Amino acid sequence: MVSRNKSDSSMRDKFQLLRTVTNSHAESETSIIADASKYIKNLKKKVEEINNVTTSEQYFCDPTDPMVTVETLENGFLINITSRKNDGGMLVCLLEAFEDLGLDVVEARVSCTDSFSMHAVGSSNNDDGSMDAEAVKHAVEVAVRTCSDGHDPKW
Repeated sequence: MVSRNKSDSSMRDKFQLLRTVTNSHAESETSIIADASKYIKNLKKKVEEINNVTTSEQYFCDPTDPMVTVETLENGFLINITSRKNDGGMLVCLLEAFEDLGLDVVEARVSCTDSFSMHAVGSSNNDDGSMDAEAVKHAVEVAVRTCSDGHDPKW
């Protein structure tokens, strides 16, 4: 008999908690469950609305996408590129931009499954040291933008 009272008390506590979480004013267990069901449906609707807004916002230009950073190293540059989009040919466009700049890729790690990510170390063919990180960054950003627009940067 003691375990049944504990079980009933535990069940009442759980219904009270459910009633509190769902802001239900119902007294009967059936009404509390019905209110909880309505509450869950409203939450699902809100999540769907948020997902729809998020999806529609992705079509607008995001100034941080793609993200390009370039750091000057002793004998070249560390170049990091990340983009939520993986446009076909992005890697080719970037390698052509490196070639146009006179950068040899010494080391690179690329991921282009769903999004695009590239971390590369490029060394300069120019011994005069005239190339700076901003020039490299600008050329890489132009290559990414051109490739994303579906144009070949060479044409």
